[in-house]
Amino acid sequence: MEWQEISGSFVLVPRNPVAIIHFLGGAFVGTAPNFTYRWLLEQLGKEGYGVVATPFVNTFDHLAIARSVLNRFENIIDRLQTNNIVGQGYLPIYGIGHSMGCKLHLLIGSLFSVQRSGNILISFNNYPVKRAIPFLEQIDVDNSLNLEFTPSPEETKLIITKSYDIRRNLLIKFSKDNIDETNILNPILQERFTNMVVLRTLSGNHLTPLGQEINWQAGEVFTPLDAVGQWVKQNFARDLYGLKNEILLWLNPTKNFL
Repeated sequence: MEWQEISGSFVLVPRNPVAIIHFLGGAFVGTAPNFTYRWLLEQLGKEGYGVVATPFVNTFDHLAIARSVLNRFENIIDRLQTNNIVGQGYLPIYGIGHSMGCKLHLLIGSLFSVQRSGNILISFNNYPVKRAIPFLEQIDVDNSLNLEFTPSPEETKLIITKSYDIRRNLLIKFSKDNIDETNILNPILQERFTNMVVLRTLSGNHLTPLGQEINWQAGEVFTPLDAVGQWVKQNFARDLYGLKNEILLWLNPTKNFL
């Protein structure tokens, strides 16, 4: 099972996939999701999920980005079906987003007609421009320019509150993530879809989904450096595997991944 580049997206499709995942990463790291999120996405592929990871370049117009990544995803699905890579029958489609990718999936689920079996929203972030781009406050920018994302954070919350249409959702936040805004999103979705929204707090931080498994091999003589390496490996593995298992359990509650 190898990554393929199709129409500017990165695709990983196992034989006879059980579902398709549309993955959208965070700002900047989302430009090469097949590298930055490789471990997590390949683990999903090994469990039978086809993955379409759509890269994007961050601009102020988040609505345009959402429309673009959706159009590219749907074109890829058509190509995969036409070439009989995923077959012609029905396959569930799930959205998974990290950080800004959550906002994009929320806009897609609110403003466009899509069929989704559910969304997994990891480390939701909806900051305004000046907080999302910290150095902007230090630059002498003409205030009359009114630099802000489209839609703005407040407009985004209003759109979700009124129009978000994906009923089943898993929200994941991390215990050491100080830029996460999942606690703002959770009550909005709970109000729309009572008992259909699950919130999980896991060990880790905002960068946990980008982690890669560390292959630390101790030398013939176990040294203090080896002890540190093993400790780092165990902590990274714990957080990564915890995230992977939580996602897989929600996707298929009947299977034990622990």
